[in-house]
Amino acid sequence: MPVTTIAEVPESMRCSVLRAAGELEVQRRPVPRPGPREVLVRVAAVGTCGSDVHYFRHGRIGDFVLREPMVLGHEPSGRIVGVGEGVDAGRIGERVSLEPGVPCRRCRYCHTGAYNLCPDMVFFATPPVDGAFAEYVTIADDFAHPVPEHVSDDVAALLEPLSVALWANHRAGTGVGSRVLVAGAGPIGLLVAQVAAVQGAAEVVVSDPDPARAALARDFGATDVVAPGADVSGVDVFVDCSGVPAAVLGGLPAVRPGGAAVLVGMGADEMTLPVSMLQSREITLTGTFRYANTWPTAVRLAASGAVDLGRLVTGHVDLDHVGDALSPDASQVKVVVRP
Repeated sequence: MPVTTIAEVPESMRCSVLRAAGELEVQRRPVPRPGPREVLVRVAAVGTCGSDVHYFRHGRIGDFVLREPMVLGHEPSGRIVGVGEGVDAGRIGERVSLEPGVPCRRCRYCHTGAYNLCPDMVFFATPPVDGAFAEYVTIADDFAHPVPEHVSDDVAALLEPLSVALWANHRAGTGVGSRVLVAGAGPIGLLVAQVAAVQGAAEVVVSDPDPARAALARDFGATDVVAPGADVSGVDVFVDCSGVPAAVLGGLPAVRPGGAAVLVGMGADEMTLPVSMLQSREITLTGTFRYANTWPTAVRLAASGAVDLGRLVTGHVDLDHVGDALSPDASQVKVVVRP
């Protein structure tokens, strides 16, 4: 099968492998070869995510269970160094941000544009699919999105969490003049706040129990920061990015009649909800799962400077120290792995 490469690509590569919960090992594996309509990417940067931390600590997220060793990491950027059959060799050398989930392209969800709901999605670092804490990865050519040269590798990697924030605001219907409440000032909550501000929200209130995190939210578009349980009312949109039941239950009463609440944070599998209030106020409550068709917008926002992804990055590690990046450290916002 024809494969074109820009230069000598080694036969093997280093990668950080999760063997079991809490057990990481740097291994050498063969460099993957791009198949038809795929590209080979030399990974430059990979953001760490809460899901990586969850797999590292527990070996599972819900129904997705680690049953065999797996490479974590699903927020990668890099440079195309090889192309498979059917891909223009002119793409070699192109800097890209990788959208880490490739759908089947055939099901009803794919055909209607909701490919994030595809039941046969192949998603980086979701068992049994390997992720990007590795020197090289392959991916479908149309899921390797070009980025301008002035966009850094770190920022290109963080287009993935930016896409989560874009999708959350899309599902919430955030727009010009909206009043928005965001629970949780982690990376996703900060980006949800920033995207809401960019989209014209008149008021963006961020709630977080950590004063330092809450204060940081002001740099990401928040017009006000409050402690959980503060008296907030009449918002058009409530977005929970914490996954904490108390935060959800505390935020729902803040939504005006006819408003919307969106659950982004992944925490408890089940919780009790105030159904009577949701009904009587006609509040639309919805979840979000990843994103769809967000990368072009994410690239434009990052390239123009409308969003500040670089400010999220508080540290870097190499493949030998991935475990450090996945261990609890309240002072870190987003650690980037550089394979």
